[in-house]
Amino acid sequence: MLAEPASSQATESSLPHAARQAAQVLDATQERALRALQIRAFVLTWLSYASYYFTRKNLAVTKSRLHDTLGLSTAALGSIDTVYLVAYAVGQFANGWLGDRIGPRRLIALGMFASAVTALCFGLSSAYLPMLIAFAVNGLFQASGWPGNVKAMQPFFGPDQRGRVMGLWTTNYQAGGLLATVLATWLLAHYGWRAAFIVPALWVGTMACVVFLALIEKPSDRGLPALQNDSAAQTQCHQASERSDPEPSMSELVRNPVLLMLGAAYFGLKLIRYSLLFWLPYYLRRHFHYSEAQAGYLSLPFELGGILGSIAIGWLSDRFFRHKRLAVAAPALLGLGAAVLAYQSLGHWGMGWNIFLLSAVGFLLFGPDSLLSGTMSQEIGGARATARVAGIINGMGSLGATLSPLLVAWISESFGWALLFYGFVFLTVIASGLLWNAQRLLLRSASRSG
Repeated sequence: MLAEPASSQATESSLPHAARQAAQVLDATQERALRALQIRAFVLTWLSYASYYFTRKNLAVTKSRLHDTLGLSTAALGSIDTVYLVAYAVGQFANGWLGDRIGPRRLIALGMFASAVTALCFGLSSAYLPMLIAFAVNGLFQASGWPGNVKAMQPFFGPDQRGRVMGLWTTNYQAGGLLATVLATWLLAHYGWRAAFIVPALWVGTMACVVFLALIEKPSDRGLPALQNDSAAQTQCHQASERSDPEPSMSELVRNPVLLMLGAAYFGLKLIRYSLLFWLPYYLRRHFHYSEAQAGYLSLPFELGGILGSIAIGWLSDRFFRHKRLAVAAPALLGLGAAVLAYQSLGHWGMGWNIFLLSAVGFLLFGPDSLLSGTMSQEIGGARATARVAGIINGMGSLGATLSPLLVAWISESFGWALLFYGFVFLTVIASGLLWNAQRLLLRSASRSG
């Protein structure tokens, strides 16, 4: 397998043995060319997926202004959220299939450009129905971002380095969400709610053109040897479904027991993540009686802890669990359950405890999140099916995100916040068990093939 090339003897000696063997077949010029392509792929796809949030997060920022200026009711605004989330979940499966057919460059460029157009339509509208339709269509095209960009990264990094690279790369959705919120808030305050949709749309449309013109899909497109970077997990997953064809159909993938377990675990994980992302400031304000500013700032440690968690768990999976990455994700989910329980019990001790415990929750949530949705999608999908596998896992997870607004509102109002957090703990235990079972199935398949 060909991993990241070395430019000197000292650097080469630090690579894993398999990577050093492969690196020796490249001359110095090819090594530099491959390194440049890896950097290009990383930067373009990181910016691309972070930019998707610029035409996604602006609705949340502008809701109050839309209510006041256009008279849109809370129910109407909530319905726009709902149709977006449903369309996004459905779009994951469709775009995953499309990405493996037309390639990531075309899929990403098309998705970003169409998302920009729908955001422009939303920003220029003043009536509920056109806004509802625009944001529903936006959800379908927003769903091109994850399977397209995950597939674009797959050919450039081998299993020896995939965990740490993808752990760093998946900081794009945390950083993108933060930057998009800041930009939309500034535009709303200085230029009005329409600018909060129109200006980000122009940026996303520009990025669509950049991706279409600059993204290289694989090293062989520039005359370099193709990286032999399909992992054992891909073969094991196909064997788990009693199939050896390297390009299974979509119907076979959605019946694959390993993918179903990963998708079900991600359903619970994304339900928790979106519940906290959407409701944490509200909870801090209502339950702990912090000011609006304090509640807003105290939600940041959750996402900042998540950035560290994605990087750390990606590194751990490369260093100690490269052939059984789920063995690091499953215990992390049990740790997440303990952190959620501790937060529910000790969060009232003060701001310092809130910051510490929310950072721990973010660390233990986003780490497994990035591993499942990014690294494992590439490990299992390989060069031919990464987009479809990413679409299936993220699509099942997005169904959990779709349910989160309704569940949080209903459970917290009917039974109290404590029961909601206990429910989160229950979901982490179930998700951890699913990952252990998926890892056991993969190992059993590996032992049969060995």
